[in-house]
Amino acid sequence: GTVLIPGTQQLTAKDILHRLQKSKANCIITDDSVAPAVDSVEAQCQSLKFKLLVSEGHREGWLNFKDLLKNAPSDHHCVNTKCQDPMAIYFTSGSTGSPKMTEQSHSSYGIGLTVSGRYWLDLTSSDVFWNTSDTGWAKSAWSSVFSPWIQGACAFVHKMPQFDPNIVFQSLSRFPITVLCSPPTAYRMFVQHKLSSYTFKSLRHCVSAGEPINPDVIEEWKAQTGLDIYEGYGQTETVLICGNFKGMKIKAGSMGKPAPGYDVKIIDENGTILPPGKEGDIAIRVKPMRSPFLFTCYVDDPEKTEATIRGDFYVTGDRGIMDEDGYFWFVGRADDVINSAGYRIGPFEVESALVEHPAVVESAVVSSPDPVRGEVVKAFVVLTSDYTSHDPEKMKKELQDHVKKVTAPYKYPRKMEFVKELPKTISGKIRRNELRQKEWRK
Repeated sequence: GTVLIPGTQQLTAKDILHRLQKSKANCIITDDSVAPAVDSVEAQCQSLKFKLLVSEGHREGWLNFKDLLKNAPSDHHCVNTKCQDPMAIYFTSGSTGSPKMTEQSHSSYGIGLTVSGRYWLDLTSSDVFWNTSDTGWAKSAWSSVFSPWIQGACAFVHKMPQFDPNIVFQSLSRFPITVLCSPPTAYRMFVQHKLSSYTFKSLRHCVSAGEPINPDVIEEWKAQTGLDIYEGYGQTETVLICGNFKGMKIKAGSMGKPAPGYDVKIIDENGTILPPGKEGDIAIRVKPMRSPFLFTCYVDDPEKTEATIRGDFYVTGDRGIMDEDGYFWFVGRADDVINSAGYRIGPFEVESALVEHPAVVESAVVSSPDPVRGEVVKAFVVLTSDYTSHDPEKMKKELQDHVKKVTAPYKYPRKMEFVKELPKTISGKIRRNELRQKEWRK
């Protein structure tokens, strides 16, 4: 009957305080690196009764996991739980605001992730599967726990204090890993390296999720490894919504087709289903029957829970288009879409155009106020080391001209700022809302 609330080791004392106070958790489990942060906020967390340390050593005021395990009785009887009983609560990544407590039931993740394991990850009992995501992120439950367990696959784990592409390449060369899952940020880093010096003998299937992956990254990865990247789309609140499944034709840049168990549509502001080619809100049908694979609610926030429903649909908060072949294409978060002089511009298509230029490692595109057009496209760009010394104005003009050639000219970034890094959520998603708020506060 225990309800788990996973969290990453990167959480600060302030983050931990927010989560403990909001959830009223009565036990926290961590290691030596995070324990001091917990101690610093403990006095403000009235519900916290137990602190459990996973460590070879001991710490004052903390129970030691290894000691407890050694002395635990061998007989244990599990509590009988029902399919809709709460199993886990995830604080959403906060890409569009303060993290919300998303409750998952025993059926939503415990059964729903059968779809991911069988159809998207293409796992069998012969596979060794490596999902590189942090264990504090819902993607870890998807791909490090339930999907491989359900399929009987082996889950590979590698503890890296900091993400290092070279360690990933060495591990893929050294161990019999057959399926790899990494976020787009990681694949963007991978293709910056020469992969020809490595041999991934066992690797047969690669997937990506977390945010859209740029088409040129897919092409470059295939050119260097011979493998496609199968993109999937979902949220903390869901299991896989859409995916490129094994055996399906991949349309680079598309998030594929609806996953089994979900009736996915593009709808307008009234909840009316839109035809192919029309941009609208990505939504999942929940009436007359709600899928058991959806989250239960936002804990202690019935208004936000109710706000996700429009007519017969759960609204994801993402904008998209479905083409004539039934493939879905991501446009952007509903509040990320830029409306410039009557043109609606999705940030992802501009970011994809920018990252095709050899000077660009990654970029984030947001709206910026403009007295004439209302708002214009602004790009925050991280340059590769070979281009950081170039003249900024010339570099800006070169990138603007590049975008005009790659996509519709009206989409080019009229404003540009070169930065060393982009603000990201703990799970690695770009926090465009933070950059957008910065622009509109000026």
